[in-house]
Amino acid sequence: MSAEVEVAKLSKSVSESSDDSAAFVALPQKRNYRQRAHSNPIADHCMDYPITPDLIDWSIFYPDYKAETSNGVEFLDIGCGYGGLLVELSPLFPQTLMLGMEIRVKVSDYVMDRVKALRVQHEGQYRNINCIRSNAMKYLPNFFRKGQLSKIFFLFPDPHFKKQKHKWRIISSTLLSEYAYFLRVGGHVYVASDVKELYEWMCKHLQEHPLFEQLPESEVKLDPVVAKFPLTEEGKKVTRNGGDMWNAVFRRIEDPFVREQ
Repeated sequence: MSAEVEVAKLSKSVSESSDDSAAFVALPQKRNYRQRAHSNPIADHCMDYPITPDLIDWSIFYPDYKAETSNGVEFLDIGCGYGGLLVELSPLFPQTLMLGMEIRVKVSDYVMDRVKALRVQHEGQYRNINCIRSNAMKYLPNFFRKGQLSKIFFLFPDPHFKKQKHKWRIISSTLLSEYAYFLRVGGHVYVASDVKELYEWMCKHLQEHPLFEQLPESEVKLDPVVAKFPLTEEGKKVTRNGGDMWNAVFRRIEDPFVREQ
């Protein structure tokens, strides 16, 4: 399949779910988007993606996007679920483009329909967020350039409890090197989970990676982004069930080997 055809298919699917037609005012109902909770990220899913970031027309995702004045997408929510974080952060950073990546087809459809409805219900708002169905473990280089992102979120990712499935976890030494490539120096990685073992796993890998340093708790508490985690769908579920929630923030630092040269 040619690059032009792939980009056209991706653009068509997004534009169909981003139309601000007044016929779609009601917010979508989750019961109409039911999907299995887990998805194998290593399997071959049928997905459309551009060959390079240069082939994406971001104006299809963001109505006010202008290539000559925009920095492009800066916030990336990997495994965005039902889009709660995007919705919460949109008014906090109205000039920042945010994208959710979700591997589950019906869940990503829900988020796109939710964004479309919110734009109609709240004129002039929520125009800086959107979602695509994609696999972040495979296709980030197709969407983003080096140092493009300022924040990457990994909130309540799939724990993949079985040891033989730990290779499916979204945080690993290899993947962190890729995330560091797209995250600008000084940018932040946010992690949160209600599974302590997974939280410790993510923190351990980030602490051991040479391109990240953990922020002190005193600094994390002042971050307005972290305050929004309990307001996401998963955060609310943890609160309802009386569970615990752990979070941490890591800063992208300069490559020490490059700095020494």
